[in-house]
This record gives sequence, structure tokens and C-alpha cells, in this order.
Amino acid sequence: MAEPIRVVVTGAAGQIAYSLLYMIARGEVFGKEQSLILHLLDIPPMAGVLEGVVMELADCALPLLRKVVPTTDPLEGFKDVSAAFLVGAMPRKEGMERKDLLSANVKIFKVQGEALDKVAKKDVKVLVVGNPANTNALVCANYAPSIPRENFSAMTRLDQNRAAAQIASKFGAPISNVSNLIIWGNHSSTQYPDASHGKILIDNEWKNIVDAVGDNSYLEGPFVETVQKRGAAVISARKMSSAMSAAKAACDHMHDWWHGTAPGQFVSMGVFSDGSYGSPKDEEFIYEAKSKNILGNSVEKFSSVKLDLTGKELQEENKEAMSVLDSN
Repeated sequence: MAEPIRVVVTGAAGQIAYSLLYMIARGEVFGKEQSLILHLLDIPPMAGVLEGVVMELADCALPLLRKVVPTTDPLEGFKDVSAAFLVGAMPRKEGMERKDLLSANVKIFKVQGEALDKVAKKDVKVLVVGNPANTNALVCANYAPSIPRENFSAMTRLDQNRAAAQIASKFGAPISNVSNLIIWGNHSSTQYPDASHGKILIDNEWKNIVDAVGDNSYLEGPFVETVQKRGAAVISARKMSSAMSAAKAACDHMHDWWHGTAPGQFVSMGVFSDGSYGSPKDEEFIYEAKSKNILGNSVEKFSSVKLDLTGKELQEENKEAMSVLDSN
């Protein structure tokens, strides 16, 4: 068994972490032979709940889990970590606009970026889950200048999983029969779920999803809208934001980032844009990490319009976040 790596989860007393910690500790992210030391970071008012989480992890009797470090101190939480799941953020509530989240959350991710910069391993992989994820990742990276920007990523795997589930449901197919869907743009209602490069396995043959569906009005209408508004729909039904599915997506995202994707497969991650496809350069913009090699350097007109819309929203959101920080 490999020597243990240190992994931190912020918001460790929260709902997403309640599912996430178990998945990490049982080897679903870093492998069944990789032992772990889990750092659980949360705010002081949650210290009591954190103790209960530690008890439950102990009671799970997980062979890979060597040690648990519960803390409310960011410098202890991020000390020597190789991977970070930044889950802790003010949650979105029903009727709340994304801009309402900015004021509190950018301050949280500034502190976490500073702590990462001081004490984390310099090759740490930082996955931002807490919303608004793209902007939070930008803020965090800006305050951790000693860590390469490519080591920061915002989660849109949940949106990709949602998109895959919609296509699988339409065909009555297993989710494993759907691959290579892309999520472009901001993790918000302007995101663009793109099925044009996706594949579905039908009768033992991989087919292009657009050809298999044969209905562009669906793929450019209800499909896109369902994925865009899925988070709000979950909140409306559950009266709380997505938790179990978000935890699963975080595991999927980090697993594929850590181990790499299988040949011919690609996934969507929020990374810093290089300006490809007309996206705003240096913003935390979502596109598949190897997209230039796989997709070429242009997109069709419908996609271009969607990319422009979400890119502008992200630029405005980032400017607002920076203005909050500048005023403090």
C-alpha cells in the first residue's frame, strides 16, 4: 500500500462532505491501494458537528484511512496536502441570486488561497466545489501565486453527469453508454451543455448523439434548459441544494484529474482559459482540458452564441468579486 497522502475537505461538517468523505476514504478517488490522512476543515461554530463526523469515519472502519485531522484553522487544514476539495461555501437557497453569494464567498476563498500558498504542497490539485465555483476558483488561485494556475479547477462534472443522465434517459440506456458530452462556460444557468461531440452506444455501436437523437430542437432547447436549471429544480423539490450528486461529481472530477482519462474519452473541468473558441482569456472558463486536440479550434454558430453569453456573465461576475475584495 502506498504511503499516505494528505487530502483536505473544507465544509467538512456539511451535507456534501457527509457523502464525499466516505467515498474518498474508501478509495473511490485516489485508488484502492492509496492510504490517506484526511484533513477536515470547517468554521468554529461547526466544531461540534465535526467531532461527530470524525466518530462516524472511525466507525466505518475504513482500511485506507490512516488518520483524521479535524480543525477550524486553515493553516492546519491545508498543511502538506496533495489534494484539496474546497466544498465549504455559503449555500445557495431558494430564490437567491448567484450574485448574492459573492460577497461572503470571495472572502472565504481569499483566506483559503492564502493558506494554500503558505502551507500546501506546490503540486496540490485544488478542486473548487463551493459556488459560484468558477469565480471562487479564480479568487483562490489569485491568492496562491506560488501554486501553478493549472492546479486549480472549478467543478462542472455535476453538470456533465446531469447531461449524461438526460441523454441516457431519453434512450432508455445505461449511463455507461453515454460519453464525451461537454459543459462550456460558467457554472450557472448560462452554461452550455453541448452534445455535438457526444457518443452513445446503441446495438454495440458507438454513434454520434446528434445523429442518434435526430432532433436539434431538443438538443438546443429542452436538453440545454434542463441541465442549466437542474440545480434550481433540486432546490425547489428538496428545499436544499444538491448534495449527494455533488459529492459523486467531485469524486469523478478528482479521480479523472488524478489518474487521467481513458483513451478517446474527455471530461469537462473549469480551467483557466487560453482564449480558445472565443472564450475570455485568463478567466476561469470551462472547457475540456484536451479540447484543442480533440475538437479543433472552432465551434459552430449556435455554440459560439452560447459561449459568448456565458463568457460575458463570467467576466461580470469576476469583476464584481474583485470589487468586493478591493473594498475590504
